[in-house]
Amino acid sequence: MRAERIAGRYELVDEINSGGMGQVWRGYDAVLDREVAVKLIRADVISSAEQAEEFAKRFRREARVTARIQHHGVPQVYDAVLDSSYDRVYLVMEYVRGTSLRAYINPLRPLPIEWAAAIAAQICTVLSHAHAIPVVHRDLKPDNVLVSDAGAVKVLDFGIAAILRTDVTRLTVTGSVIGTHHYMPPEQIQGAQITPQSDLYALGCVLHELLVGKTIFDGGNEFELMQQHVYQAPLPLRKVRPDVPEALEQLVLQLTAKVPEQRPRDAVDVYERLLPFLPAPGSRPPAAGHFPTGVPDPTLLYRRPNAPRPRPDTPPAPDPRDRPIPPQPSVEDPSTDLRGAINGAVSHSNDLLAEERYAQAAEALQQVIEPAAATLGIESPRVLALRQRRAAILVIGGDFRQALPEFDALYSAFARTGGPTSDDALACLRQAAHCRAELGQATIALRQFRQVLTHVRATEGDVSSDALELRRNIGLLLLAEGNVEQAMAELVPLHEDLSLVYGTDHEETQEIADVLTRLRVAGGEES
Repeated sequence: MRAERIAGRYELVDEINSGGMGQVWRGYDAVLDREVAVKLIRADVISSAEQAEEFAKRFRREARVTARIQHHGVPQVYDAVLDSSYDRVYLVMEYVRGTSLRAYINPLRPLPIEWAAAIAAQICTVLSHAHAIPVVHRDLKPDNVLVSDAGAVKVLDFGIAAILRTDVTRLTVTGSVIGTHHYMPPEQIQGAQITPQSDLYALGCVLHELLVGKTIFDGGNEFELMQQHVYQAPLPLRKVRPDVPEALEQLVLQLTAKVPEQRPRDAVDVYERLLPFLPAPGSRPPAAGHFPTGVPDPTLLYRRPNAPRPRPDTPPAPDPRDRPIPPQPSVEDPSTDLRGAINGAVSHSNDLLAEERYAQAAEALQQVIEPAAATLGIESPRVLALRQRRAAILVIGGDFRQALPEFDALYSAFARTGGPTSDDALACLRQAAHCRAELGQATIALRQFRQVLTHVRATEGDVSSDALELRRNIGLLLLAEGNVEQAMAELVPLHEDLSLVYGTDHEETQEIADVLTRLRVAGGEES
């Protein structure tokens, strides 16, 4: 019997499992002759052709950001395929052979300290590469982690939560919770800003579970679980398992701090604090009986770094490369008209933007910015406009880390040339605040958003579209910092104004209403 084929090239061979996302199949890419995993998105995610097309567009945007992680611990996403009926989407991904981390969790037999530390340290290595972009996983849990036969950790489904928008806990009008799980940080439950520190919280929950065999909280229902994550301090590990080192207990408590800025600085910091619990290179594993059977040893990578694998996987076929950016005219050539070179770069950048190739669109502008600045000056109006456009493209493409210093520099330049309250200066300050919010720098982002809002209120009033958006940003950032009372003080009047301006059924009004419902239910109020 011939295997079912998707999009004329992906052959479905065996169904691997069915889960929250939908069915997962092992298959083959008939064009590149390589094994792939094919995930059929569950039907309730996509209910119309228009929704399927929007999903595919969102997928391409997220997948391009995720593809920049470039780490062996992150399986790559290759393709998103709309079927012929336009009501289903298949994700085509790198096929990974391994054992689910879920298989390591046993309340009757917790993992050895060095096993749990080795798994967490490998996850930190993956997160450090992802957060440098930044890409936030949003759904880190044992079910999204595999361990290969050689003991290498693979973190699955980066960007999938953002694509499916399943990372936000939803409440019905009656206040019942849908979608909360055991690894979700308080800011995610409350619908606040998601940052790399959100993944660190989930990592703390996973590490706790690996060490004691039980989840960090065990609410009898979804409502209790949500309250525990938001308000209840976790039980210290040593009260459950006395042989856990005190330093490791403290690390887990800091990882699961309620306020993101009270957690470790980043995944690198966590990795360094795990080093004392990892086996030394060349050390021998403990005798049989001291470690779990039937699952790969995650300490092998530390005992025998860079050792050859007994049965190495066949190297994957190289992915087709994007076509290179056509060379731009050199503005240093006396025969080349500078204006023509700039117009050509802008036009080419626009073409790349239309194809959602953001990194290349930014690069096309950079090629002309440098020589134009040498000729016109780094703060000439034409060069500043090009720099501002390039930085905006970086934000659209999710490269907040690279965009932030440019927006800071642009704000200073526009403040000098046009004044600190000029439209261009405030636009750059607002973009810098947005980048900082995405990077987890909530305190500075709040200050900058408020600075912009003060001017917008004075010139446009309190219910202009800009003012409403800035008030939303401030309210959600206050939640991310754990300032629930201040957040409520911002969000309650914002919801009233949104209801008057846009109506109660508008998407933006509903979003704030959902956040307020979460806060009231979590605080024990009637919904």
